[in-house]
Amino acid sequence: MPSPIFRTLLFLAALCATPAHALTVEVAAPDELKPLLDQYLEAARAARLGETLDEAELARLRGVSEETARELLATEGYFSPQIDSSLTQSENDWVMRFAVTPGPRTRVRTLKIDFAGALADADGAGARLRARTERNFMLQPQMPFRQADWDAAKLALLGPLLTVRYPTARLAASEAHIDPETQSADLNVTVDSGPAFFYGQPAISGNQRYAESIIRNLNPLKPGQPYRQQDLLDYQTALEASGYFAQATVRIEPDPALAAAVPIQVEVVERPEKLFSVGVGISTDTGARVSTSWVHRNILDRGLRLKLDARVEEAQQTGGAELAWPHDAKGYENSLGFQLKQEDIEGQETRSTALVAKRNRTRGQIETTLSLQYQTEEQDIGDVVGVSNQALTPNYAWTLRTIGRDFYPRRGYVLTLQGGGAAEALLTDTSFVRLYGRHTQYFRIGDNGRLILRGELGSVLAQTREGIPTDFLFRAGGDNSVRGYAYQSLGRTLEGGVESVRYLATGSVEYNHFFKGNWGMAVFVDAGDAADSPGALSPVFGYGVGARYRSPVGPINLDLAYGEATEKFRLHFSLGVSF
Repeated sequence: MPSPIFRTLLFLAALCATPAHALTVEVAAPDELKPLLDQYLEAARAARLGETLDEAELARLRGVSEETARELLATEGYFSPQIDSSLTQSENDWVMRFAVTPGPRTRVRTLKIDFAGALADADGAGARLRARTERNFMLQPQMPFRQADWDAAKLALLGPLLTVRYPTARLAASEAHIDPETQSADLNVTVDSGPAFFYGQPAISGNQRYAESIIRNLNPLKPGQPYRQQDLLDYQTALEASGYFAQATVRIEPDPALAAAVPIQVEVVERPEKLFSVGVGISTDTGARVSTSWVHRNILDRGLRLKLDARVEEAQQTGGAELAWPHDAKGYENSLGFQLKQEDIEGQETRSTALVAKRNRTRGQIETTLSLQYQTEEQDIGDVVGVSNQALTPNYAWTLRTIGRDFYPRRGYVLTLQGGGAAEALLTDTSFVRLYGRHTQYFRIGDNGRLILRGELGSVLAQTREGIPTDFLFRAGGDNSVRGYAYQSLGRTLEGGVESVRYLATGSVEYNHFFKGNWGMAVFVDAGDAADSPGALSPVFGYGVGARYRSPVGPINLDLAYGEATEKFRLHFSLGVSF
């Protein structure tokens, strides 16, 4: 066996026979292509690793790198490039240079989209969908051809079909014919939509405590209605918001054989029949709070929900009971409620009782509530005001939400409109008409920002506000109104307190920016006032900065605002936890 010394000598001799050298790679190419080549050429990768290479390996890397460069340029639409390479020795190292002239870029010359399946012969909505699909294809004639864009365009092509009517749509064929002489691409795509799907009846599973009729009555979909993915999401949201189910899944099985009446698969996880909960929290509007509630969701085994709750805050205490019926076949939820409330806010003390009958319905993004309320109230403001008020008021509220269920939405809006009134002939001290509107708009700004615009207007049309319960009048100021001012401190100032008035106008502009993780910051300007006549409205301004935290249970906001009219800083903060 050779000695260790002999083996070492053989190894050194081999090194001398095939000298190895370090490598440097230089790429000369247009700015938009150079990073791509620097990253993916095999020679450039070997140079980054600092490998020492012999001449045979250098020659191999030079050849495969030229081929790779041609492939990479082809993905960017350059099919006739000129690539020159050289390998020179600099002292003991090697320098490999690539000079890349990409040539003219290939552009889309023609685009042809063929349709197969039910969509091919559909008229009306189907014809409009075909036209929209062709019009919205991401690669249109005269646009540069890139392989990544071509792949993305084919993938995006199916999206509108899969979510509306055609859940089994697929790409049957595709071809990109490249003509290097004219630097043009002819694109051909065939889309097989499969059959159009229509809803059948719900197939329900998972319910044991609560009647199946509760699930069926929440279904907004009619047999024979065309399939739409958003419909299933709306149905699922309605089930989870009903109070009976902790979780719901609504889907269809896209079986072409069942397309004419595809069953709606509904799986639910039920909430407990009875639940007792306690919550604590704090806000700069009404101070520290403790709340408790008890719910029975199946009174008389008919799905009637009885809720008893109480809430104690530094400035306000409430207690009440509500009996709610399950949604009926038309989607309406009816309820009866009773509430006691006592509050002392900015010197205005009120003690009230209210009986309320409501009819509520949610359809997609729109929620409507029709109510009839009888309220009695005793009000005191220092030694200046001491009155009793009552009113029987029908009210209507309409809300449109396009923001989904995100705690921190970055697009969409929430619009609320309310109208109501009372007449002296019907258990009312003063006739009035009350109108109110609030709009909050969210805009996405870059990757991590959002802009929030908010405005609200309110008016009570009456000869006088005397005799009108406080809940139907207005004051401004606080966390969700004009920051920089105390909660409900903007109104009619009297000796001993601030009285509610008949007109309200507030607005806000706020920008949020979120950093890595769940933390963010805010800057804002608020303005508004409340007065007894439109002409008396004199908006005051609040300016500030804040911190935002996206917690798992909801948003936490901390704001420091400067009230221009009071020339003071004020902290606004809210946090609540339920057990």
